[in-house]
Amino acid sequence: MKPKKVVVVGGVAGGASAAARLRRLDEDMKIVLLERGEHISYANCGLPYYIGGIIEDKEDLLVQTPEDMRQRFNIDIRVNNEVLNIHADKKQVEVQNKITGQKYLESYDKLILSPGAEPLRPPIPGIEGENIFTLRNVRDTFRIADYIGENKCSNAVVVGGGFIGLEMAENLHHRGLSVTLVEMADQVMAPLDYEMAAIIHGYLKTMGIELILKDGVKAFGEEEGCVLVELQSGTRLKTDLVILAIGVRPETALAKGAGLDIGETGGIKVNKHLQTSNPHIYAVGDAVEVLDFINGSPALIPLAGPANKQGRIAANNICGIEDTYKATQGTSIVKLFDITAASTGNNEKTLKKFNIPHQCCHIHSPSHATYYPGASTMAIKLLFSPEDGQVLGAQIVGHEGVDKRIDVLATAIRGRMTVYDLQELELAYAPPYSSAKDPVNMAGYVASNTLMGHHPTIQWYEIDDLNKEQTLILDTRTREEYSMGAIPGSINIPVDELRQNFDSIAHQKDKDIVVYCRSGQRSYIATRMLMQKGFKNVRNLSGGYLTWSIAKK
Repeated sequence: MKPKKVVVVGGVAGGASAAARLRRLDEDMKIVLLERGEHISYANCGLPYYIGGIIEDKEDLLVQTPEDMRQRFNIDIRVNNEVLNIHADKKQVEVQNKITGQKYLESYDKLILSPGAEPLRPPIPGIEGENIFTLRNVRDTFRIADYIGENKCSNAVVVGGGFIGLEMAENLHHRGLSVTLVEMADQVMAPLDYEMAAIIHGYLKTMGIELILKDGVKAFGEEEGCVLVELQSGTRLKTDLVILAIGVRPETALAKGAGLDIGETGGIKVNKHLQTSNPHIYAVGDAVEVLDFINGSPALIPLAGPANKQGRIAANNICGIEDTYKATQGTSIVKLFDITAASTGNNEKTLKKFNIPHQCCHIHSPSHATYYPGASTMAIKLLFSPEDGQVLGAQIVGHEGVDKRIDVLATAIRGRMTVYDLQELELAYAPPYSSAKDPVNMAGYVASNTLMGHHPTIQWYEIDDLNKEQTLILDTRTREEYSMGAIPGSINIPVDELRQNFDSIAHQKDKDIVVYCRSGQRSYIATRMLMQKGFKNVRNLSGGYLTWSIAKK
């Protein structure tokens, strides 16, 4: 039997989507949406771009106003109304109107929780300073933008190299501020593996962003109206303002107070129908624990797309339409000035953590036909199963065409496709958009050759562990390229001269032979030559000198 009244706690992606879907399915249902803030649906991912002046009008951040949603969907929307407690035994929530201070009880037949995730604010001395900000909602955005303008800020420190931290660094730079980004890990953008993130490191520096890695904040102080940021290393940074972007955690206070089960990751535990441990209470969005699509383990993956889908699925189940949320694969993308970084599925770090067998390949492919003006190189890392070639993850960094390639690979992962399937994909081609062999096809070809034994590879991080006495490192680039930088201990025989020089290296047939070129393509040809001429232990450096040199900087 359909419930007569549903209360939704929290708007934005999950809650607002659930409320709208409930109305589309049941015109007579009483729907109450309680939101402690003043906005119920806003462009969360667009907030940094207002601070940077890319989005100029405040109103453009508001996807749906309370008034418009009330009018269109006939929903009882109460902004500035915060739920304090859930009385699950009585099927009531205790609410406080933040404007009047009045408290009241609201009954429900079914309850949907969409409290989201809150920015982390660890107990660092001085963290409550007035010029130390976090960014979560529209109000935070306006506070930061107004503070910069009113105080004529000229510099900023961003703490944290995740999505928000990187986007804030870019947009503060657009605003005219000098920016220092501090990250405790050895890389920015955790969904990427190190060698892919290293591309971003170099690029940020060229854009004038000072990047401090492997260093965390010890304390905040004040000096002449500025923030004094003291790092663990002893470095002291004096700045006009600080943006904290060190991560988020699910808001679970209401769920815990109601006695709902909390998962091992700290998120609200839900079943495949998004029901909590109380069958009358559902939960969606950044606060819930999901299953990782690749490794099957519980995870927290706070993304807008999954939150919207979960809101719809919860509403379907409440209205008697059986629907399930299967898992999250973590497809994400970020723009940084004029480059784009994207990932989907599991990275190599995660696959190793869960002891999942995998292989990977790197390619550096043009975004479209090179004879058509404007082509740029994109770096692609593909992770796949050594048993059947199933695609497990992908990462791309480049200037153009990254978004459509990551979406193709995300679809391939969701469809449980293999690297052999990637070879067969028929993708749109015209010179301004792609090549006859799209970069996705090329990644499939390289991975398939590896699995079939035609193309044994070695990864950049394995080079240092080679036994130099038992290994021949062969650089197949031109002599000019070789003179501009090479892997230590390598010898240079350009690929087009290799056939004429077999005799000069024939005595090293039984050695381990590592072949490389700029990106891996010429050295693949050399690998095939050597393997067919009796050289036994030949491996091509995946991604070539380009990947190795970026990662080793």
